[in-house]
Amino acid sequence: MHPNRRTTLTGSIALLALLASACTGTGGSSEGADAEAPDDPSEVKGSITVLTHRTDLVQDGTMKKYAAAFNRTHPGVKVEFDALTDYEGEVKIRMNTENYGDVLMIPAVIEKKDYPRFFASLGTREERAAKYRFTDYSTVDGKVYGQSPIGTVPGFVYNKRVWREAGVTDWPTTPEEFLRDLKAVKSKTDAVPYYTNFKDMWPLTSWTNVNGSVGCDPEATSGLAEGDPWAEGSDLRVADTLLYDIVRGGLAEKDPTTTNWEASKPKLAKGEIATMWLGSWAVVQMRDAAKQAGTDPADIGFMPFPAQKDGVFCAVTSPDYQQAVNVNSDHKEAARAWIDWFTDESGYAAADLALSPLKDAPLPDILEPYEEAGVRLLDLDDSKGAEVKSIDNHSEVGIFKPDYRQEIVDLARGARKGNLDDFLAGLGKRWNEARGSLGS
Repeated sequence: MHPNRRTTLTGSIALLALLASACTGTGGSSEGADAEAPDDPSEVKGSITVLTHRTDLVQDGTMKKYAAAFNRTHPGVKVEFDALTDYEGEVKIRMNTENYGDVLMIPAVIEKKDYPRFFASLGTREERAAKYRFTDYSTVDGKVYGQSPIGTVPGFVYNKRVWREAGVTDWPTTPEEFLRDLKAVKSKTDAVPYYTNFKDMWPLTSWTNVNGSVGCDPEATSGLAEGDPWAEGSDLRVADTLLYDIVRGGLAEKDPTTTNWEASKPKLAKGEIATMWLGSWAVVQMRDAAKQAGTDPADIGFMPFPAQKDGVFCAVTSPDYQQAVNVNSDHKEAARAWIDWFTDESGYAAADLALSPLKDAPLPDILEPYEEAGVRLLDLDDSKGAEVKSIDNHSEVGIFKPDYRQEIVDLARGARKGNLDDFLAGLGKRWNEARGSLGS
C-alpha cells in the first residue's frame, strides 16, 4: 500500500464527524501564534519531536539520515521522530491535549477553519504562494498553516507492452477512444483491460481527482461548492460515467469483490492487468514490482485522463499530508526550520519520485511523458475546499470516500438495481439539498 496520504484518506475522512468531541481539549491555547523562520539556521536551538505517518522510513533509518543532514546546517536542533501506524486515530486523541509533537502532519479530522487553534502560522498566503504549490489547502484568513513536502498527479498506470500488443500506441483523447482501446486489449491480449481495486476500496477515491482535468479548470473545487457535481458535462459525471462504462462493457475483472491491491502490482507488471486509474505515486511501486517479477520496469507507463481542452490534456496536482507546527510548541522556530529544510533541501520529493512543492523545481522522471506531451498541470484553487467537505459530510454523499463508486460498479455489473442517470441524479439532489441547508 502507498505509505503517503492517499492510503489514509479513506479512514481519516470518516473521522471528520468526530471533530467536536475529539478536539475540544486544551489544544489551541496559543491561537494566532506564528512560527517564524530563523534568521541564522546555525543559531536556532531546541529539541523537537516530529510526528510522522512514514513508519517505513523511520524503521529503515531514512528519517535518521534526514535529521543528520539537517543538523549540518542546524547543529543546535535535536530532532526525534514518533512514527505512528494508526496516524489519524492516535493524533486525534493526542490533540485533546497540548502534547502532539512540535511538527506533525495535519490530520484530516481537523477542519480547516480550526487550523489557527492547533497550528502556528508559517506566513501569509501571498508570500508562500509565490514559492510553493498547495498553499490554498492550508490557508485560513490569509495565513498558511501547513506545507506538503510532496505532491501527486492522477493518471492511468498502464502496461505499455500490453497496449502495444493491442495495437495502441497513442494516448486516447476521449472516453470513447479509451473504451475502444480497452476493447482492443481484451480482444488481442490475455490481460484484464482494467482493474478496479474494488475490494480494497481506497483506490476508487482516486476518481475524484478527475475533477478539474476534463474542463482544465483550476476553479473546479469552487464549482463543487456552487453547483451539482454531476450536472450534464461536469468532470465528475464524465469520470463516473467512464468507470460505469468500463465495468458495464465487461472490460474489468470478472468479480470485483475478489480484487487485491498488493497482488495487482505484480499482475500489472507482468501484463496480466493492463490499466489502473491511480496517481503518479503508484508508478514507482509498479516498476519495483516489475523488477521483482523479472519484467522490464520501462513497460510501466503513465497517461492522463482521456479528455482534452483545446487540444491539450490537463491533470490536477494535489498535496500529500501538510506538515505543521504545533501552536503550543516551545520550539516553534526550530520546528519551522525543520519544515523549511525538509521541504526545500532534504530531497524527499526527489527520493519519492514525487512532484515537488517548489514551483520552480523540475518534474520527476515519472512525469516526463506528461511534460513531453504538453500536459498542463493544474494547481487547483482550494479556497472553498473546506466548504466542499462540509457539504460532502452533510449530504453523506462521500466524494472523498469509495462507497458511492462501489455502488456505481455494482450498478454496472448488475449487482445493484437501477441505472446510472438516476443514481447520479440522486447524488446531485442530496448534494444540492445539503448545500442549500448550509447556505452555500
